[in-house]
Amino acid sequence: MKNKQVKIIIILGLLTGLVSGCYYDNVEFLYPNQNSCDTTNVTYNGKIAPLLQTNCNGCHSQSSASGNVVLEGYSNVKAQVTNGKLYGSISYAQGVSPMPKNGTKLSDCDISNVKRWIDAGAPEN
Repeated sequence: MKNKQVKIIIILGLLTGLVSGCYYDNVEFLYPNQNSCDTTNVTYNGKIAPLLQTNCNGCHSQSSASGNVVLEGYSNVKAQVTNGKLYGSISYAQGVSPMPKNGTKLSDCDISNVKRWIDAGAPEN
């Protein structure tokens, strides 16, 4: 009888250790800001120009001005900011041709960075 009780206590102890030792790590809980978007310190030279170079200048450069839109150089970009077409096209606003044409829409983070820069007056920095 005593031997049986000892076996039950050992089995219960092992099961308790096994159950309490297993848990599920939730990445979003452990690393909540892993996929966050950094919209601080958005500058033309630091974020906007490289974004345009990567996603827009293939069709909108000095040598290839699709739709007569050039997004190479600050003054050209500023003109598209002023007329509302830069943000309108990347945010797929109604009445503006969505860009990139036949491509994947820019990420929400990239669009937020452009919006932040525009809202700050689109400085040449």
